[in-house]
Formats: sequence, structure tokens, C-alpha cells
Amino acid sequence: MTAQKTVKAICEALLEKKGQDVQVLKIEELTSLTEYFVICSATSTTQVKALADNVEWRLKYDHETMPHHVEGYESNQWILLDYGCVLVHVFMPDARKFYNLENLWKDGVSIPLDEMGIIDD
Repeated sequence: MTAQKTVKAICEALLEKKGQDVQVLKIEELTSLTEYFVICSATSTTQVKALADNVEWRLKYDHETMPHHVEGYESNQWILLDYGCVLVHVFMPDARKFYNLENLWKDGVSIPLDEMGIIDD
């Protein structure tokens, strides 16, 4: 599966569980770590886990793709899912504000969801 298709599947899984302020940053020109960040906020620690679980489930069963690494399930303040070409960050709002990845990686290209064919109701 291409990086773009992975990003689209991740965003759809996040939106399906009402993830908030889903952002896609294309950072492949800035680092060799990954091609994209997908960043999302949740309204509770329960939703942080539900969002991450849904991404894992959708990619595993719909696309036969498993994350290489997962971190943060202990705290449920910030869960990271590493799919190689895409890193998924699911945050509680305070953690997202603290880490401020959008500003840290501001030289990346912000990709609007509609440009990827994703409809955010």
C-alpha cells in the first residue's frame, strides 16, 4: 500500500471515531524517518485509545497492514502508531498543545483532507 493510501485509510479511521482536528503533514523532504505525520486530537483518554484501536483494526483487517511500533497505551495522553511511511499521533488536547508538532515540523507541507479525497463531515 502506498504512503498516500495509508494516510487516507488512517484519516478515515480517525474520522470514523470522531477524531478532532485531523492534520496531515508531508515531511519526507525534512527527514528520513517517515513521509507523513497524521495528527489528531481526542476528547478523553478513552477516545484516545478508541481512535488508535480503530486505526490499527482498520489497517489490519481492511489493508493487511500492521504498525511497526506502538507507544503510549499506558498513559492514553498520546499514542503513537508507526506505520513506517506514516506516523500517527493521537493526542489529548493539552498534550498536543505541549508537544506542538505542527509548529515543530512547520516546514513540512500541510495537506488538506479534501485534497486526499477525504470528506470530514
